[in-house]
Amino acid sequence: MTKAALIRQALAQHGQLIMPGVYDALSAKIAARAGFEVTFITGYSLSATLLGEPDFGLLTQTEVVGAAQRICSVIDIPVIVDADTGYGNAINVIRTVQDLIRAGAGGMFLEDQVWPKRCGHMRGKQVIPLEEQLSKLRAAVEAKGQEDFFIVARTDSRQSLGLDEAMKRGIAFKNAGADAVFIEAPETKEEMREIAKHVKGHLVANMLERGVTPLMGPEELKELGFDLVVWPLAPLYSVAKSLTDVYTTLRKEGSTLSILDRLMPFDEFNGIVGLNEKYQLDAKFKT
Repeated sequence: MTKAALIRQALAQHGQLIMPGVYDALSAKIAARAGFEVTFITGYSLSATLLGEPDFGLLTQTEVVGAAQRICSVIDIPVIVDADTGYGNAINVIRTVQDLIRAGAGGMFLEDQVWPKRCGHMRGKQVIPLEEQLSKLRAAVEAKGQEDFFIVARTDSRQSLGLDEAMKRGIAFKNAGADAVFIEAPETKEEMREIAKHVKGHLVANMLERGVTPLMGPEELKELGFDLVVWPLAPLYSVAKSLTDVYTTLRKEGSTLSILDRLMPFDEFNGIVGLNEKYQLDAKFKT
């Protein structure tokens, strides 16, 4: 079964998917071990960890595809990749889709922002004309050919053009062949209810702590009509908080003796990265 088919199967079986953001091979392994059925590569976290920079259109196509290759190679669950705007026009979108399929991804997010883009919950976003984005979306659908690939079409027009335009785009994206629609940054539950009323099919909710959209649990989101729920930044923020605490303690105290209970044990971490399997391979091929 293809990775995209696994996404559809999980949606049909559970009625809703909760997807955590990942940004490297280690975070992906941990997410898979926690039992998630689908995960996704968040551009915000990738930009922060790979470049030490904000989600401000600084990532390149090559960097995103490279991250997808590394992550997809270490886990079996489907990975959906935040591919920003596809990194150019329709021709660039075709290349992005085909490269992500070769990397082993199960799907992608494709958005309508003007490049360079920025995080969906940052101010100052602009979007390209609807017809131009539809051309890029149709190119993405055509580019997958006979491959099964889950395309999430995202619009960031709520902030700059209003909710009605965002819903208009969502409907057009669905009609153009998108598997799911992602209207970014609705500001109230009432807006989300309106989105679900007018835009049919699978809908994405982006749960960003202290962001623009109200934070909710899965039951309430399901009641509102959202069956793909992404939690992109909680893993990154928790790691950043832990690193800050550990480095601060180590700098002040000169050791980690006072925080040992907050650190993962050596053997447990080695289990995550598969040290025993490497020992077995080493023994098998040792001369």
